[in-house]
Order: sequence, then C-alpha cells, then structure tokens
Amino acid sequence: MKDETLSGPRTHALLADGTTACIRPVAAADHDQLQGLYEEMSPENLRLRFFAASRRSAEMAADRACATPHSGYGALLAERMGQVIGLAEYDTGGSGTEAEISIAVAEGLHHRGVGTLLVEHLVSAARADGVTSFTADALSENQEVLRLFADLGLRTARRFEGPEVRCTIALDEDDTYLTAVEERGRAADVESLRPLLRPAAVAVVGAGRTPGSVGRALLHQLKAGGYTGRLWAVNPAATSILGVPSHPSVSALPRTPDLVVVAVPAAAVPVTAEECGKAGVRALLVVTAGLDAEQAQALLTACRTYGMRLVGPNCLGVSNTDPRLCLDATFAAHHPRPGTAGVAVQSGGVGIALLDGLSRLGIGVSSFASLGDKYDVSGNDMLQWWESDARTDLALLHLESFGNPRAFSRTARRVTRRMPVLTVDAGRTEAGRRAAASHTAAAATRTMTREALFTQAGITAAHSVGELLETAALLHSQPLPAGGRVVIVTNAGGAGVLSADACAEAGLTLPTPAPELVDDLLVVLPHGAAMGNPVDATAAVTEEQLGDCVDRIMRHPGVDAVLVALVPTAVAAATGDDLVKAVTGRTGHRPKKPVVVVRLEQALPVELLPRVGGGTVPAYAEPQAAARALAHAARRTAWLARPAGTFPDLDGIDTARAHVCVETYLATHPEGDWLDPRTCAELLDCYGIPQVPWAWATTEDEAVLAADRMRGADGRVVMKAHWPGLLHKSAQHAVHLDLRGDSQVRAAFRDLQTRFAGLLTGVVVQPLAARGTELFAGVVQDEVFGPLVLFGLGGTATEVLADHAARLAPLTDHDVHDLITAPRCAPLLFGAAGSGPVDLPGLEQLLHRLSRMASDLAQLAEADFNPVLAAPGQVTVLDARLRLLPRRQQNPYLRRLR
Repeated sequence: MKDETLSGPRTHALLADGTTACIRPVAAADHDQLQGLYEEMSPENLRLRFFAASRRSAEMAADRACATPHSGYGALLAERMGQVIGLAEYDTGGSGTEAEISIAVAEGLHHRGVGTLLVEHLVSAARADGVTSFTADALSENQEVLRLFADLGLRTARRFEGPEVRCTIALDEDDTYLTAVEERGRAADVESLRPLLRPAAVAVVGAGRTPGSVGRALLHQLKAGGYTGRLWAVNPAATSILGVPSHPSVSALPRTPDLVVVAVPAAAVPVTAEECGKAGVRALLVVTAGLDAEQAQALLTACRTYGMRLVGPNCLGVSNTDPRLCLDATFAAHHPRPGTAGVAVQSGGVGIALLDGLSRLGIGVSSFASLGDKYDVSGNDMLQWWESDARTDLALLHLESFGNPRAFSRTARRVTRRMPVLTVDAGRTEAGRRAAASHTAAAATRTMTREALFTQAGITAAHSVGELLETAALLHSQPLPAGGRVVIVTNAGGAGVLSADACAEAGLTLPTPAPELVDDLLVVLPHGAAMGNPVDATAAVTEEQLGDCVDRIMRHPGVDAVLVALVPTAVAAATGDDLVKAVTGRTGHRPKKPVVVVRLEQALPVELLPRVGGGTVPAYAEPQAAARALAHAARRTAWLARPAGTFPDLDGIDTARAHVCVETYLATHPEGDWLDPRTCAELLDCYGIPQVPWAWATTEDEAVLAADRMRGADGRVVMKAHWPGLLHKSAQHAVHLDLRGDSQVRAAFRDLQTRFAGLLTGVVVQPLAARGTELFAGVVQDEVFGPLVLFGLGGTATEVLADHAARLAPLTDHDVHDLITAPRCAPLLFGAAGSGPVDLPGLEQLLHRLSRMASDLAQLAEADFNPVLAAPGQVTVLDARLRLLPRRQQNPYLRRLR
C-alpha cells in the first residue's frame, strides 16, 4: 500500500519479525520524535552512533534531518503505529554520485530488520537521485552495523583507519542484491503469515445465534473441522454459540487471538478492524462483501496502522489441513482432504471446485486461501508460504489480477524449481483476437502479456479448472517425462487414432517404434497386432500381454511416456481380463517414465487409480486431456533443464544521457507525445541501436540536398512524411520509394506537402535499403506488468498476420532466443528461403538493447521499430517511433506491501 500525505509518500513493508513498518520521508514535524529517538538510546548505543555519548548530538541530528530539503540529501524514517523507530540518511555533500549514509534504530528494536529495510529503501531513492555509491564510517567494534552492510548483497569494501572502519558500498542493483532482498522479504513474509495460517487462537466476529449466517457457518466449520487451538465467538447478545464461548467484544476475550474472522455487515467492518488492531490482533480474514471505497480504505488503513495481515474482503476463507492444527475457516460445504497441494484463488467458486476436485482425486490440500478482493495477501505471499511449509509439493493458483507481476515472476521462478506451479489463465478476454494494427500497443494484448509472465516464470498455465486438475493429477502421480516422445498402446484402433490426433495437436511427437522394439513386442502381443504408433494390440490382447507390452515399451530409450487407450470389450469380459490392471496391477520395477490411461467409458474427466505396491496412475475420459497433461509435463521438463538466463554486458550504453534526453523532451511536452525524428534518433543512439542513415528536411530544397547526401551507389532514396502521431505511413500513402534524381525528389516532396497540408512538419530522407527480411520489434509499457518486448514479422504484413512473440523485460539470453524462434517467420531468419541466415547475433543485440532501454526509462510508453531489416551480416532499424509519457520510475523489487 502506498499513500500520499503532507509528509510525503508512505510505503508499508514487513520487518524480519513479520510486523509492519511505515517507511516515509522525514518532515519538519518529526523533529521532536527524532530527537526522542536518540535521547532514548543507551549511552553505549549513542557512542556507537556518534562516536561519543553526547546528549547534544540528539538535537543536532534531529535538526539536520528536519532541515529544509536540499539537493543531494535524502532522509527516510520508519514508524510503527505513529512512533518513529528508525532513521536513515544520505548526503552527497555536493559530490553528486557518492553519498555518506547514517542509520539509527530505536532502543530495544535491534535485530528486527529495521535498519536493513531502511537502507534498502534508501538505496532505491539514492539510485534514482543519481548516487552510485554509499560511504559510512563506523567504529570497528560496531559489529551490528558492519554486519548490516556486509549482508545487504551489495559490493562492500572496508578500510580500517585506527579504531574506525570506512565502508564503501556500490549501489549496483545486480541479481546478487535482488536475491538477497528477496530472501529477506521471503523470511519476513512467512513470519507475517503465521498468525493467519497457523493461529493458536481464533475468534469469529459476526457469528449469529440463528442458522443461516455466514459467520455462524464459519464458526461451525472451525469447530466441526477439529480446530486444535482456542476458539471464541464475538457476539454481545450471546454467551455461547454452537457450544463455543462467546464474548461481547474482541477486547473482552480471555486472550488476544492471532486471527479474527470478520463476518459483519460492510458498514461495521472498519470499526471491527480498528478494534482488532487496538487489541493486538495480528491477522484478519474478512469474508464480508460489498465494501464501498471509504469502507475499503478504512479497513486497509487499520490493517497497515496496526500491522495486521489481511485476507479478503469478499472471500471464501482460509484453511490449513495440518493435523496438528485442522484449521478450516471457510464456508465451503465440505472440509478439504489433507494433502500436499497448496491452493490460492480469487474466485470462491473456483476455490470450491478445486478443493472438491483435489479431495476427490486423493491429492488433498496442504493450505488454502481464497484471496477475494486481494487488498493485502496475494498469490506471491502464498507461494512463499508453500515454499517454506515443508508440506506442499504442488501449487495451484487462480489469479484474476497481479499487484506486482515482476516481483511475482522472480518468486515464481524460484519456487517452480522446487515444485510445479499451475494456474488457470483467467481473464483471457482477447484470446484468439488478432492485432489489427502494427504499432506495439495494439499488438500487445493482455493475453500475450500474461502468457509471457507465465512462460518466463516456468508456470504451467491451463485454460480451465478441468485442465488444471487433469494436469495436477499427472504431476502429482507420475515422474516427469524426459521429453515429448509418446507411444500409444490401445486395444481398439479407433481409440488409438483419437489419441494420436490428441497428442499431435498438443505438440507431442509419436516416434515410429524402432525395429528392435517391434521385434520385442511381437513376442508378447497376439497375432494381428499392428506395430506402428499407435500400437494396436487388438481386442484379443490379454491382461498379461498388455502388461508385458507396456513394460517393454517403457524400457526402450527412445520413449519418454506411454499412453494406454482402452475400451471395454466382450472379449476381455469373457476371459475375465481387466486390462486396466495391466497398468495398475503389476508390481515389477518400471523405468521412471510417466504412463497414463485413457478410458473412453469413464464417467469422471480424470481419476487417480491406485497402483499395486503404492502410488497411482491417472486415468482420463478423453485422450485430449491426457495429451494436454503430458504436454504440460514435457514443457516443465524442458524449463527445468534450461539453466537460469543471464543478462549480457552491453557496451556503448549511455543511460545518463538518455535520462537527460527524456527529461528535456518532457519539459517542453509535459503531456508526452511521439518523439520527433531527431530526438528519437538521439535516444536510440544512447543505447547503440543501429539505424539506417537519415536526413531531415522541411522544404523542397532541403529535401534535394538531403537526397544528395543520402544517395547510395545506385542513387535511389526514400522519402517519408512526418507529423506527431503518424502511425501508419504505408496505410496513409505517406512514403515515396525508389526516388531517382532531383526532379523525382521535388515531386515527392510537393505531393506530400499538398496531401498532408496542415499536418506535415517535415520529411525524412533515407537511402533505399538493401534486400532482406522485414521484421518488427517494439516495446509497450504495461502499467501493471512493466515493459513488454514484442518481436515478429514486420512490414505491412504485420497488420495482417500478427506474427508476434512477447517477453517481459528485462530480457535474459534465453528470453531473446525464445523471441527469435517463437514466431512463425523464424525459419526465414535461419536461411529457410535459401538466402542464408540473417545476422542472428546482431538481432540478439538489438533485442537486448531495446529491452535495456525499456527497463531504464519508465517514461518510454511505446517503442515501434517497423521495419527492422535483417540480412546476412547486418541488422538495421529502418523506421523507429518512440512515445514518451510523464511517468515516474518505480522499483518493482523494493520490499513493500500492496
């Protein structure tokens, strides 16, 4: 949460003990509290802070922090419930890029992460102010502050000078630092969720005495579920409800509960939250729906003021099936079955479906959170909880919105290395819709953005709850396949054909059985069996024969998975053979490869069949479901096998000049706009992005002179009209190609001047480009997801074919490879047309530099390079358009609550 006050922007974040602190700039009105912060320190702590134990130091320090703000100085304080608990400052002293810092933490609040959190926020503020390094002097015996600097994750150098140590801290925000910040955030996050998901005492506010209320249903669910902690109702009109002791208010309870479940009318929610906060409650679960804006803000303010974590409002509840706790604070019809799947949803209906489905399959649930309107606790929080709870090995998400997608992506990339993370790709409102415009913002659909997030984070994205459960069943019960090579075995040719189609459509491959495998299978299968793929074992196959067949296929090195498609036959019924047992009933050792069953007569979409000797086998009613699940598993294998991507070092980057260029432009265009050609070229030059030579002309004579300078060996040039906001030059016939001689240049200029009178501000003259593949590269800044880089086929064809791929910036080397290989036009880049491969290293460099520009400049609303000419030995931007908006850079990795 972030709000603006007279004292500046406020950011709430978690301390190491899971409590909440508010980080904000210092204001003049803070003087007395800051002086008190120092005056309450012990003489020893004063000496360590000021190198002397003078009480006068307290007043002087408060004076400095509260003085009129000046360039090169910044001060942030941490407060809790209105009480200042820490202060951090930096001062360049006029040096510009190096700043001296100081830190103070309130007496008795050390080792809770106050100083570290302040320094993290100070680093972010200082970097935005152009500071590149911090220096700090400390007594060598001040081990706490020296350890703080050493553990930040930033490069720190020490120089000892007698009893003092001078520390120099480089403010490079590299992956080492981000990982250290992540780890501190994860530990604090998990600690803050303990009162919510492992409460020792729970109270339900709003449990009525008569049946039918949600509060009463929640109280019943908690009691009937066998909750092992202390349980109370809060109702001023009753002393007992459902046999649970009731008290008139939260403050009247025998002890402060860790978790309070709030099921009161919307108007009463803020008052209830305020009462809980004053009583010391650490977590709220608000199931109430229908809060208006004022009530919502009051609820959130109470939670932030008193440091309470919040699930909801408008939610189904939370549960933790740990047998030591048995917490079921939901109003679902059934208690979830204990198990190993963590579930977080925004929709209560989806939550009920997943709880029922996982329970029916026998997978069960470790913990569940219905996030509702998601004012606070998010999917990111739950991922970090499951990562640490030692019970969860499968994570299922249903998220309709993302508060901080880039932070979520970093968390998910880490968690997916340890367990599968599955999601329903909800809100796909533009699925299947082709982009009808060539500029980047139109091409970047929200569906494409979400797909990029899931792909880069290694998240398995299903299109429905059913597909999610089908995939979860396979990932829970089977080993991952080494690849996508599937052999189908069936007792009915038609079922085999359906399965083959399903596998091919899912992107799996059906290899032809090797001769040695064919020979092996002919030994065990009945006469007339077809040895292709599918392997048609015929209706005459027995249970033993089918089992031997599957075993031999599984042992073959050229097979990654086996799909057994079965239909009931009178032959099997007459002989008493149970063909399913050929898969589930054999106790012999099998290679660690997945096997799935398709039973076309099966009533349920997916079941987990118990296997003799332990474990289960997934059985599907449709071959498409089995194939989709296998394909998801194969993609997870490929993602896990690929090492984490790296960010290449790029030479020729001048970020400082780029910021000056952007600020200069926005100073004269405060509302933002499309850049003129000169500014656009300057900005591209700051990032070393190759551009075709060009010249600007505003008159006919200038155009002739420009053409003389731009003519190549063949003497031909191109003339392009320009005015602010011009998007489709070709569509508006605002381009003249293949101009030869002065007369043609003059005629082209007059034509543009006549047709676009009142619009035209000038023309761009360029040499006629050589032949090559026309590509498209661009960026759009999504307000939630950040910069999205798009790449694909360019020229006029981009409007018709919409052959684009997308990845979220910053791009790793893997992301760039995926961008280049994903579009349908990719074979052209590798020489499929017979002209040889284009300059692939140059293309990679272009995308990395575009990504860097988008990551550096939050004001870059849109970048559109179309066409980019790719040829052997050369990649050049022929036409570039950039649009700036007055936006502030926000650090997506800074620790903060929503």
